[in-house]
Parts: sequence; C-alpha cells; structure tokens
Amino acid sequence: MKLLQFSTSHYCRKARLALGYKQIPYQVENLTPGLHVLKVKPLTGSTTLPVLLPEVADYPTAIGDSTAILHFLQSHQPDPSYVLPDSQHQVEAQMFEDWLDESIGVATRFIYYDFRAGAGKSLDPSVSSQAVIQVVRWQYSISATAVALATKRLALALEVLQSRWQTPFLVGNQFSIADLAAAALLSPLARIPSYHQSHPWLFERIAEIHDRCHEPYPPGLLEASP
Repeated sequence: MKLLQFSTSHYCRKARLALGYKQIPYQVENLTPGLHVLKVKPLTGSTTLPVLLPEVADYPTAIGDSTAILHFLQSHQPDPSYVLPDSQHQVEAQMFEDWLDESIGVATRFIYYDFRAGAGKSLDPSVSSQAVIQVVRWQYSISATAVALATKRLALALEVLQSRWQTPFLVGNQFSIADLAAAALLSPLARIPSYHQSHPWLFERIAEIHDRCHEPYPPGLLEASP
C-alpha cells in the first residue's frame, strides 16, 4: 500500500497511526502543497490528503479522507480492531472521531499555523517552510479572529478530553478510533510551549498511543514529555 500525504499533516498522521496499529506494511509519498492537486484530483475527484492507494487487486484504486481510510483498513484487516464490541460504545467513539475531525482538528490547524507564522517561526525560518505556512494560512483563511475562536474551542475540548482520559481510553475499556483520532489531531500542539506547560497529561497520552501504533513521535513530543 502507498499513502499519499503531506508530511506535516495531522490528518495524514491519523492514517499512519491506523496503518501502524494494524501493522500493515506501506510506503509514503510526500506531496507538495498546491502541486499535490495534480496528482490527487484525478484519483479521488477531491484535493485533500491523505489518500491511500491499496495497490491490491479487486480493491479501490484510491481511498481519500482519513475516516474512509480507517474504515477500509478495518474491513481489510479486522485484527487488531479499533471497533468496540459494545455497539453503543462504538457509536460514541464514532461521534468522538467525527467531532475531532470536523471541529477540533481544524482548531488545532489554525492554532498551529498561527504559531508557526509568529512566535514559532524560529522552528524553521527557511523561505520554503514559511512559503508553505503562508499557503496553508491562505487556503484555510486563517485570520486573527478565526484563531481566537479556535483557541476557545480547543480549550473547551481539552477540558472534555482530560476528564475522559482519566482512564486509559476515551470510550469503553479498549482502544478505539476516538483515541487514535485524538492522538493524531492534537499532535501539532507538541510544538507549542504553552500547551506543554498547561496540559502535560495530553502529551503522555499522545506518546502512549504512538507507541501502541508503532509510529514515531510527532515533532516536539519528547520536549513536551515530563
């Protein structure tokens, strides 16, 4: 299998965590933001990443969207499973994953790229890196007002997640797509010092899930660990 991705995308990280959890061998192809459209759109009709190419006979040629990739991988290789045996718990896990995908992952993106364009510019001040950051900020209309709203949304989300992650798993008593999505979509916060200081529990959980999924830690996570 081959995963088409942006190397820094937390949605692409979500797909990698799923592949790693199921220990499915795969290759990655890193695409350049903007130019990626030339390769991706003919495959899926969309312009978003990640895109998984199963490269297996009788399977779809390409699967776009991280959630669709998770569903495909579960059907392709049911074990180890991230589907909960209790149907009500599974519905709850799917609701968590959808909330993280559609709201919290977006808020994290806004906060992260605002940081990288400002206080965090020193992480990589190169012209190429800053050009990519500006493309992303333009693509998603990341403004000061939008970042302020995202910060409030994320603060409330972290309160919810902290109360739920007092136990090892967000839903039920085993690993689910809710845990996987949270670890991936909040991982960019590892590069922002203020979140290290105020939410050490978050990075402990992110590290645990990356270990479970055999995926290297996101940048900044080791610095975030106590």
